[in-house]
Amino acid sequence: MHIHAYSWLGEKELFDREAVRRPPDHPRPPITAADEEYYREDEERYRTLLEAFRHSELPPLETSLWLLKSPTLIRATFEEPKDAAVWLGRELTEHAPGFLSHQQADTARLAPLVTTAADRLTHAGDVSFGFYLGRTSFLSLALVTCTPNPWVLDLPCPLR
Repeated sequence: MHIHAYSWLGEKELFDREAVRRPPDHPRPPITAADEEYYREDEERYRTLLEAFRHSELPPLETSLWLLKSPTLIRATFEEPKDAAVWLGRELTEHAPGFLSHQQADTARLAPLVTTAADRLTHAGDVSFGFYLGRTSFLSLALVTCTPNPWVLDLPCPLR
């Protein structure tokens, strides 16, 4: 097992567009020969939407689905949960001064997040946090276990 780190900082309005943050549904196979052409068109539309999802920098609704995204979006890869948690701690510390909530920016409140993240990653769980920066910006940080991820066992590592 290893862990991929992801971060996204952007407009909250973009983050709120849930439809583009979920992968498309796979089309149902045709039941009759008459359905065949519609199925081919639906399959082509599915592939187009899946590619758009894969290359979108927006965080997916489900943390584990970062593994479907382009490998260029991986910020770092770690073999050890502790190292991944250290990355998370650095990201939180770097961005904390801009957090909209002064309570969330308090380092005494951020330290337990890092500890909890390390523990969760040790047990092959994913970690995802989001914070408002100013009134319109949003920061998303995620650590995703890979090879295997317990939520999406059939997904290969995006780096392979």
